[in-house]
Amino acid sequence: MEAVANCSLRVKRQLLDPKFEGYKLSLEPLACYQLGLDSAVAEVKLRDDQYTLDHMRAFGMYNYLHLDSWYQDNVYYVDQLGRVMNLSVTLDTALRKPREIFRLPSDLTACDNRLCASIHFSSSTWVTISDGTGSLYLIKTGKRGDAASEKWEIMFNEELGSPFVIAHSVSFVKSDVHSVAGLLLRVEKDELDAKGSGFHVSLEWVTITEVDKEDNQRYEIFKRRILQGKSVPHYAAIEPDGDGLMIVSYKPFRFMQDEENQLEKKEDGKIADKKRDPVYYWQQSEDDLTVTIHLPQDITKDDIQVQFSPDHIFVALKSQPPLVEGKLCSSIDHESCTWIIRDNSLEISLIKKDEGPMWPELIVGDAQGEFIMDSSQCSAVAERLMHLTSEEMECDIFLEDSTSLCRFDGNTLKITHVVNLGSNQYLFSAVVDPKEMPCFCLRHDIDAILWQPRSDQPDNMWEHIATFNALGYVQASKQDKKFTACPPNYSYAAICECLRRVFIYRQPTPLSTVLYNRKEGRQVGQVAKQLVATLEASDPILGFQATNERLFVLTTKSLFLIKVNTEN
Repeated sequence: MEAVANCSLRVKRQLLDPKFEGYKLSLEPLACYQLGLDSAVAEVKLRDDQYTLDHMRAFGMYNYLHLDSWYQDNVYYVDQLGRVMNLSVTLDTALRKPREIFRLPSDLTACDNRLCASIHFSSSTWVTISDGTGSLYLIKTGKRGDAASEKWEIMFNEELGSPFVIAHSVSFVKSDVHSVAGLLLRVEKDELDAKGSGFHVSLEWVTITEVDKEDNQRYEIFKRRILQGKSVPHYAAIEPDGDGLMIVSYKPFRFMQDEENQLEKKEDGKIADKKRDPVYYWQQSEDDLTVTIHLPQDITKDDIQVQFSPDHIFVALKSQPPLVEGKLCSSIDHESCTWIIRDNSLEISLIKKDEGPMWPELIVGDAQGEFIMDSSQCSAVAERLMHLTSEEMECDIFLEDSTSLCRFDGNTLKITHVVNLGSNQYLFSAVVDPKEMPCFCLRHDIDAILWQPRSDQPDNMWEHIATFNALGYVQASKQDKKFTACPPNYSYAAICECLRRVFIYRQPTPLSTVLYNRKEGRQVGQVAKQLVATLEASDPILGFQATNERLFVLTTKSLFLIKVNTEN
């Protein structure tokens, strides 16, 4: 079994500003342009049976505005007539209304359980579209934004089961054969989940490959693989060459075995279909973990084999297969770990090497154990949740203290790298270079750090490329925030609320005049500005995208452009 690398994210100290003095509110006017839509956005509201937090995150907070990162200032949305509408901006003073670029063949209103239609730009000439009813379209577009050469042509269309949204897609060529791979997100009913929400989250990794038949270019499904988890991923993206997958999630994802393996298991014994009792139970605090394994009668310490290493554990009874074995979620101080037999149970104490971060699982990819939260932890969680119902909300807290970042290998379907993000809260994702994977932004103390995945650098797979000073703290104070974004040149970050208001936080820039700090009596060389834009609209904000010069804000009936920067 291939070893899993327990990694960490390396912060570049030169990109941090420990002397950052905060944002200065600027009253400079922002040019804002409003375009009315001929037909309203095809918003799909949550149904009564979509009541979980995962439904809200996946579909209720969906971004209906899609940015084409391959062509600057090019945005798309789907309207109620099933039309893919495009706005391409060159001059703010010569704006045209959004134009129809493609029309979905299916009748969106005919499906009772449909989801929102979704679009992803796989390359400069390929697009994947979901109509929200379960159909996937692969479209060859030509050069987008150029009316003379742009022509959207369906190269593949197939019904792939229950409705889904497209989380990500990439286009790549291997051995002169073109393929497009996509991630399809679903929240599905789980009949076996009696204690939880009753739902699980699935990510289907589908690869569509070119098939040359009699000089006729056709595309067919080459692979379909499914991952399952118990929470909607914050981030999920396929590597540019299609060889791997990265997921940031609160709860772990695992690949499901294919149908043939499942049938073999059923033939070997129906016991596999029944829900088994956990092999072990585990608890944790900030500095240690306790693992409890029930033992058969009359077992003594001489019958037990326990081995520790910095990132591995092995527990077995003599002459029997291991009870517990595998790669630990993070590192331990193996020389300080102990075990004891108590009340017909084996109790193992593991000392964490890094105190503080909570582990999302004990053993990577192992489903044999069950996590037990002790009473003090339950009280702490309850106390945190009480803030959510108090009149004055405590905004600078978050509960996702066990989020992990995992990299899956596309061939072995195993995790190769894992990062326990601990208290580094996920904030948003952004595309800096469309040829690379999307970046993700995490809170680091009070700052927000932008990380660029580098799948071709296994020893340093995530690079710190930019810092938004104090944004981690600032965004926590925005109780009504809906979307957060930054442009490819990360010259600013922007937060929009559910209604009307947009907050813009510019990176520090040199001052043209002399300014002194009154308290310290020293000259200030640069200043970071905060700006606020208020939209003339009463409809809720449905979409939000940032480019180097502009912010695009989509409501039900209007598309707004906010001029943030002038081109250098």
